[in-house]
Amino acid sequence: MITLNVEVMEPQAIYFMMTSLVVPRPIAWVSTLSACGKRNLAPYSHFTNCSSNPPIIMFSSAGEKDTLRNIRDTNEFVVNVVSDDLKLEMRTTSAEWPSEVDEFEKANLQAADSLFVKPQRVAKARAAMECKLRTIIPMGAGMVVFGDIICFHVSENIIIDGRVDSTRLQPVGKLDASHYATINKIERRDLKSDVCEQVADYRAASPEVYKSRIAKER
Repeated sequence: MITLNVEVMEPQAIYFMMTSLVVPRPIAWVSTLSACGKRNLAPYSHFTNCSSNPPIIMFSSAGEKDTLRNIRDTNEFVVNVVSDDLKLEMRTTSAEWPSEVDEFEKANLQAADSLFVKPQRVAKARAAMECKLRTIIPMGAGMVVFGDIICFHVSENIIIDGRVDSTRLQPVGKLDASHYATINKIERRDLKSDVCEQVADYRAASPEVYKSRIAKER
């Protein structure tokens, strides 16, 4: 095993190493509108949840791009979930097109109107989240965008017993360079009931324990 000290590494080498090791990363496929109403759609793989109460998500932008400028100007955006059938379209929108280019048109994507924000969502996306800007924080060479989720759009076809089924969502994760992975192999790991009660995601691990717990709470 080799040890690499970041103090003597080139920035590009650090970037390659980080994006090869922090994998797979979920993709925020962010749709925005400019101040003059021009549509923009771009993927960001530095993306995750931040809080569930209230529901807040975050993604980071390396530099001042159209997405970031649009969010600064309008305080609104939509995060679309990239499923396996949308990989090519997502990849097309990752190109650094000029600001006047409409990525929806470039990728031949139909758009659907949002309910609470002006930016449209990808109509074919199996899930999307309408967001209002909470804050933008400079972090190193990046800008971290925090957004409050206003509403969820979720296809009925991917919901089982009130939860999104990952095998039906088939989310795409970013790996290194131009490599992507589709989450289509899901393994369940059940736990003993006494252990399950101590695990944060016990509802997913053991429905029986979950039902018992709910019955007690009622």
